[in-house]
Amino acid sequence: MDILLFNFHDVVLLMTSYQCTLFGLLLFVVKRENRLSNLFLALFLFSQALIPIDILISFGAGFRQWAIQTSPNLFYVFGFAYWLEGPLLLWYTRSLIYRDYRLTRFDLVYLLPFAAYALYEYFDYFRFDTATKVAMLQNYNLYEESILTHGIGFAREALRLTFGILCLLEVRSCRRQIRDSYSNIETIDFKWLLILVWGFLVIRGWAVLVNIAIIFSAHLDTYINYRLMGLASNYTVFILVSAMIFFSLSYSSMFEGLESGEEEAGDKKEPAGGEKIAVDMALVEKLSRHMQEAKPFLEPALTLEQLANQLGVPRRTLSMTINRHFERNFFEFVNHYRIEEAKARLADPECADQTVMEIMLESGFNTKATFNSLFKKLVGMTPTQYRQRNRPEEKSASARA
Repeated sequence: MDILLFNFHDVVLLMTSYQCTLFGLLLFVVKRENRLSNLFLALFLFSQALIPIDILISFGAGFRQWAIQTSPNLFYVFGFAYWLEGPLLLWYTRSLIYRDYRLTRFDLVYLLPFAAYALYEYFDYFRFDTATKVAMLQNYNLYEESILTHGIGFAREALRLTFGILCLLEVRSCRRQIRDSYSNIETIDFKWLLILVWGFLVIRGWAVLVNIAIIFSAHLDTYINYRLMGLASNYTVFILVSAMIFFSLSYSSMFEGLESGEEEAGDKKEPAGGEKIAVDMALVEKLSRHMQEAKPFLEPALTLEQLANQLGVPRRTLSMTINRHFERNFFEFVNHYRIEEAKARLADPECADQTVMEIMLESGFNTKATFNSLFKKLVGMTPTQYRQRNRPEEKSASARA
């Protein structure tokens, strides 16, 4: 029997599924580093590949009839991907942020909605024989579905939105913590991760609105064109997946990652009773002497772990010392020394032939924006103004005045 399976909108869904599948397979074949992160991202993409197929089977007019005639068991099975997408995106985000990230028993809690939905679908659909399933599918009408069914659809999209928010909170927490471990945060690139998380967060927020539109149309006699809203979502997903592939071509490892499972030492809570943790003054003296004599801050990529190895102390002990004694995070602590080095060079007659940019680079900075911002914040003027005021002739004129 001749039957029109696809229209142009359906082709977009198929292209989205194809892109996700191909991109996921490439992660296994091409990408060799960060195997755990690649695994989570590939599984996330495979879940994204299954969702368009579920939409085609459920709402594609020609494709739906073909699926009913081929096998009614094709229905709803691809929909399980909706419930796996959120946890996979969250695990991928955490595996990028934390260098030693591993799944724990607590992480499996995120799969409980998937298990509950599988149980629901078994009793609501899969336990019946083929003839009954065909009859159920032939008589299907979205407007006649129960409020429970529509409520589950809304809960599914709200859950996916929640996972997106959790991913953003993880990134926000990471960006706050890196100041305790890195002296140069401009080279830490969150662009790829933020595009991925924000893109799917917006799409999931839109999917929540689509489900609200369905509930209003079916149960509150207030028609909203949810079909047009759904089509807009499908095209947006296709564009987002295309953008993901484009950015992945030039993407390199974001950074070596933070340690997971523990707070930075400088962020630990005070003991009960308000008693502060004692600071090792011998370490304070050793650290100050090392910074003045060895000048490790001149290395632009200096990290907390590298400095701790140079001093022969645990990184958390060093972090606590910097936070509690110097009342700065690692980023502020190191760049304070860099600013002092820049001040000395700017005022040194022997460096008069050097440009401000050259002095900036020799002081340990590698971005002009960070250098100018921190210099003005700590010194109260720009590097150029400071140099002009500290030239020998300027000092002599000031003394005569």
